[in-house]
Amino acid sequence: MNKKKIVIDPITRLEGHGKITILLDENGDVDRAYFQVPELRGFEKFCEGLHAEEMPRITQRICGVCPTAHHMASTKALDDLFKVTPPPAAVKVRDFVYNAFMVEDHTLHFFFLGGPDFIVGPQAPKAERNILGVIQKAGINAGKRVILMRKAIRNLLTKITGKVIHPVFGLPGGISKAVDKETQEEAIKISKQAIDFSQWVMGLFNKIVLENEEYVRLIKSDAFYYETYYMGLVNEKNQVDFYDGTLRVIDPSGKEFAKFHPSEYLDYIAEHVEPWSYVRQTYLKPIGWKGFVDGADSGLYRVNPLARLNVSDSMATPIAQKEFERLFDILGGKPVHLVLAWHWARLVELIFAAERMLELATDPEFTDSNVRELPSKTPQEGIGCVEAPRGVLIHHYQTDEDAVIRKANLIVATQQNAAPINLGIVKAAKGLIHNGKVTDGLLNMVEMAFRAYDPCFACATHSLPGQLPLTLELYDHEKNLIQQVPMWKGTGGK
Repeated sequence: MNKKKIVIDPITRLEGHGKITILLDENGDVDRAYFQVPELRGFEKFCEGLHAEEMPRITQRICGVCPTAHHMASTKALDDLFKVTPPPAAVKVRDFVYNAFMVEDHTLHFFFLGGPDFIVGPQAPKAERNILGVIQKAGINAGKRVILMRKAIRNLLTKITGKVIHPVFGLPGGISKAVDKETQEEAIKISKQAIDFSQWVMGLFNKIVLENEEYVRLIKSDAFYYETYYMGLVNEKNQVDFYDGTLRVIDPSGKEFAKFHPSEYLDYIAEHVEPWSYVRQTYLKPIGWKGFVDGADSGLYRVNPLARLNVSDSMATPIAQKEFERLFDILGGKPVHLVLAWHWARLVELIFAAERMLELATDPEFTDSNVRELPSKTPQEGIGCVEAPRGVLIHHYQTDEDAVIRKANLIVATQQNAAPINLGIVKAAKGLIHNGKVTDGLLNMVEMAFRAYDPCFACATHSLPGQLPLTLELYDHEKNLIQQVPMWKGTGGK
């Protein structure tokens, strides 16, 4: 059978590097499609031999988009490693910082990465599908408002955490310094601004996206629909919680499949290696790896904003709760399996994070000076978990008695979404490309099948499929090749 190969390389508006390969049959319809991540970072190996206390500063270098997520997961892993409980004030400040980070990051994705597909248009000229096109469509004042809001939050985070890109405030048992009254007043002011801002963004989404019948049809189309399990952190009331909680899993029908503490993740999450990608694909261990298929018999699950809303019974703040109810009412009830609805869910979370900021900033314990409990236990093993903007993030460290890392395991959101993204790329390509008719706009719409996940491939590239395609070549003084040494051997190990 003659086939035509279409390669989108590089794919755009994401963190890291990736490509999509689409194979057409003799009729010009899609036969197969692959989503491939061709880079290797290998941070888990880099961490071995480091002192555990360095991990919150080192692991956040994995990603320039969500360093705060790695910093916080790592800090919580150290709490567990040293068996120390942070004072209430430290927990509240950490939680505040994390929600402020979520506001800033969700804003970044909507306006800079995912938003251009809707605000500018999925089939608009390539040169316009970016933040400049968004500003042109939404107005210069909208652009200013986005920039000023992100600037205010980043300046506040710098004041509290030392550095906004690579925070230096998380320590085992607490944080590096307390919040003073002046900073608290600024935090309250910016939190109120963030609530107003998040509601304005939702209004913009309502006007530009939900009032556009073509966009709504696209969101609800079969090309972006497939059923999986979902996982997310919830509090004791089964409400969304970014900083702490219990991991809850629901099946494709919405029924609770499992609920467990993050320390038990190895009983529920397993990893699979494919020979054509450096990303380890995760699946539900009780079900097993069934390949790139959807449905109740598949072990695939998704994490991310919509996953968090799907596994939750409600939101913990009033404005976000109203938007939570509206989303599921319009989209036909829970769970929602529509990939492009992740953008909408992200804005519901934007409102929640802003409201949560204000709750924490006005808490009487927010400025308490007791912000650290010094560790005293001999370290051995620690696990920390938070909800990164892209989904569940787990850091797992094993050390010697001197707290030197012997083994590190990072389960990142993009790993957990990797197999569903592959599934979604095939689904979108087959639903959009027919009779060999391929345009730049159609290919962008195929890219939209991964872009909704806001993937971070640098975080996710941990495994070696087969042999790393790098070798060490030894030459003598006359430039004769003496020996070739593979840089890494094995099939899928770390």
